[in-house]
Amino acid sequence: MTQFIPGLLLCERFYHEIIHPLIATQFPQLEYSAGRLDAGSEVLGFDTPQSMDHDWGPANLTIFLEDADFGAYAARINEVLASQLPHEFAGYSTDFPRDGEGVSPVLEAINQAPVSHNISITTVDCFFSGYVGVNPLHGLRDVDWLLIPQQRLRTIVSGRIFHDGLQTLTPARDALHWYPDDIWRYLLACQWQRINQEEPFMARCGDVGDELGSRLVAARLINELMRLCFLIERQYWPYYKWFGTAFSLLECAGVLNPIFHAVFDSRDWKKREEHLSAAYLAVARMHNALEITDFIEPEVAPFHERPYLVPHAARFVAALHASISADTVRRLPLHTGAVAQFVDSTDILDAIEMCSRMRIMYE
Repeated sequence: MTQFIPGLLLCERFYHEIIHPLIATQFPQLEYSAGRLDAGSEVLGFDTPQSMDHDWGPANLTIFLEDADFGAYAARINEVLASQLPHEFAGYSTDFPRDGEGVSPVLEAINQAPVSHNISITTVDCFFSGYVGVNPLHGLRDVDWLLIPQQRLRTIVSGRIFHDGLQTLTPARDALHWYPDDIWRYLLACQWQRINQEEPFMARCGDVGDELGSRLVAARLINELMRLCFLIERQYWPYYKWFGTAFSLLECAGVLNPIFHAVFDSRDWKKREEHLSAAYLAVARMHNALEITDFIEPEVAPFHERPYLVPHAARFVAALHASISADTVRRLPLHTGAVAQFVDSTDILDAIEMCSRMRIMYE
């Protein structure tokens, strides 16, 4: 079996060794850019040999043209690639034949022209408008940021630009590197609010003998804490398959991963509460380390008159909202947040046009 090469590295090698010389020979005057910024485990750096069973291979990248050149060159470039690309590179097939599920058996070269590659040819404007709903070179409004799923922003910043002859692809990606400061504070507040909404329920379920319900709420709270940690460390979270993997790369994971496992391993709600309390204190300290609000005491205390220990997350919500300076952000719905915070449907989060319809939430 061919030795596994991480997909993003394989695509970059394929570009420099095959694509670049071919375009330089066939279209010597053409200015263009190339890279891999869209969906795929390899874009995130999380691909393994198992990833090779579908939509994976060297001829899997994007070529970006000037708007004025697209009509004249896109079809011609595609024809050249299909007729002149090798059917194999570094031991991997460059063909991407499709069946009903979009599966491509990349380990076996077809060796029949034309090459059924997976190289997209587009413009910078079309790519960003189609992938995140807006061209960042034209500027982003507050709501534009909230309508882009974090999983798409993650691939943009995790991917790689192989060549930027247009000199627009890099600044477009750089513009999406992280949220504007006040939007970030707003998202942090909304994320603490999600914890505030359910913080007593794990114990309450356990107190009435609903062990399954207690475990489910604990899992939900851990999920919300993990999302909060991504925001605190200024990292976009990926789609759910790689959520835990990406979390393990955060600085806080060394402390929090064992605590979260202890929560899941707890056999009763009191022990579960003990470990969740440790997580709350750790994340509260992370918040204070940001120094973006006044100091908030890391503590857990009873929920009103009930004997359930909670972090009283509303304290963080209020402090963060008070720290927002831009009037446009202060006028956003108080606890709505970004689409990825209030939508949990893969079919919506993976369809930017569906996310864009959520604009009504902010009107």
